[in-house]
Amino acid sequence: MSRTYLKVPFPQKDAAKSLGAKWDATIGSWYIPETLDLAPFAPWLPGNFSTAIATPAPVSSTALADPSRATTALTVGKAGVPLSRLLAGVASAVAAAYKAGVWTTVEVTDVKPRGGHVYLELSERDKSGTLIAKTTGTIWATTANRILPEFERATGATLAPGIKLLVRARPVYKPQFGFSVDIDAIDPDYTLGDLEARKREIRARLQADGIFAAQKLLATPWDFNAVLVVAPDGAAGLGDFQAESQRLEAHGICRFVHVHSRFQGEGAAAEIASALVAALERWNDAHGSAPDAIAIIRGGGAVNDLAWLYDYELARLICMLSVPVFTGIGHERDSTVIDEVAHTRFDTPSKVIAGIEQVIVRRTREASSAYEAVVQAAELVTQRARSSAERLDAEVRTDAARQINLARRKSLELLAAVKEISVATVHQAGSLVSEGLAAVRLGSAQTLTGARTESRAHADFVIERAGSHVPRVHVEVGASFAQMAQSARQVIRDARSSSEALFREITGQGPEKTLGRGFAVVRDDDGEPVTRAIQVEAGQGISVQFMDGSVAAHVVD
Repeated sequence: MSRTYLKVPFPQKDAAKSLGAKWDATIGSWYIPETLDLAPFAPWLPGNFSTAIATPAPVSSTALADPSRATTALTVGKAGVPLSRLLAGVASAVAAAYKAGVWTTVEVTDVKPRGGHVYLELSERDKSGTLIAKTTGTIWATTANRILPEFERATGATLAPGIKLLVRARPVYKPQFGFSVDIDAIDPDYTLGDLEARKREIRARLQADGIFAAQKLLATPWDFNAVLVVAPDGAAGLGDFQAESQRLEAHGICRFVHVHSRFQGEGAAAEIASALVAALERWNDAHGSAPDAIAIIRGGGAVNDLAWLYDYELARLICMLSVPVFTGIGHERDSTVIDEVAHTRFDTPSKVIAGIEQVIVRRTREASSAYEAVVQAAELVTQRARSSAERLDAEVRTDAARQINLARRKSLELLAAVKEISVATVHQAGSLVSEGLAAVRLGSAQTLTGARTESRAHADFVIERAGSHVPRVHVEVGASFAQMAQSARQVIRDARSSSEALFREITGQGPEKTLGRGFAVVRDDDGEPVTRAIQVEAGQGISVQFMDGSVAAHVVD
């Protein structure tokens, strides 16, 4: 196994050792383990040994700040100096000017861990976003193992693009690799303060717009049938959320529509806003209404990842939505701007779906209780209706029996009346016929008497004029007798018609006709008509005669 050996002067052995160099006792030399980068050990590599032990005189920091006051420590002849010696002089001047680190504010644009070391791309931008400074930074492995865990515990953040830091940096210049800064400390309070300052600025703008608390004024959904979910594709918390949401969907309880968007990196907030607006438009086109709620979830991650969500336009969009927004970004102790403006903030995606489930379960229990109350009320009403029906049935049966008895009594009375009327009518008809016949006889006799008297009155006249008027008189007498006979016959016919009509009426009042009109005749065991209820006793056999026959019956009560 090959090794890269170093030429380290004795006074610099501690520096080489701090960078991870190892001592080979066999050959008496320091070497670089294969897992480490060569760049930090450049001054001790074999080709730079002369430079490492023969560095020029240091240049003061005042000279670096004001080149016009600098004095060179290099003696340059006509033949010039090697580039390595020139750059070694620069390295020596930088090292002399910055023997200790300086607290510096930087923005991390890239992070590359390698071999335990952390290599950073650092920059500074003005308020318009224009780049005004840029360099590289290094946190050596031993330092990184000491300061990074402390920084992460204090802030909950990790080193990542976009984070702003206050670091203690010592400028370093190396002939092969150029200028960089070595970082040996990070102030966590500055990073937290920067995030909080951005949050305060957005909060103040939303409050000035009068919409900061708009979501809080929306009514909490009474129940959930459809929810729109916005999350990064493959987010850590999305699986936990879907484990429960898919169970609800499988039972047809609630439908979840997922929309994916980046939550980190430049432009992430704008992408979330665009995805959310497009999803709501598609939803409205498909269903004609909005979902019950919108869930914005992300899952775990570093606190500085939340910085991408500190965006005014995204927060303003959430405030302006008419649908309640639930957030589950995945941080229990930290709250983002969208957490503050959302209708309801949950710590994690799992708690978002748990909150939705709790509402559904509560409504289900309320519906179950209401159903049981309805069933109990229905049973009570049914029992009351049954009791009322039984009471009414008993009343109807009693009234029916009373009406039947009354009808039977009335029928018997009517039958007796019909008989009496029939007998009276027959007698009356007979009297009318006798009177009619007597009247006919009397009229005929009177007519004959009158005719005889008139004939006698005119007898003399007739006799007197008999000679000349005998034929005419004979005709008139015949006509008179014919008229008299015709009148007598008409009287007889009228009397006969009246008699026949009376007989028909009497015949129509007979028992058969009465039975045909729905009446019945009740007879006892001897066949005698029963006209009153008192005439029968319980257990007695009777017969009921109808128009088309008789039916045997038994008296119960």
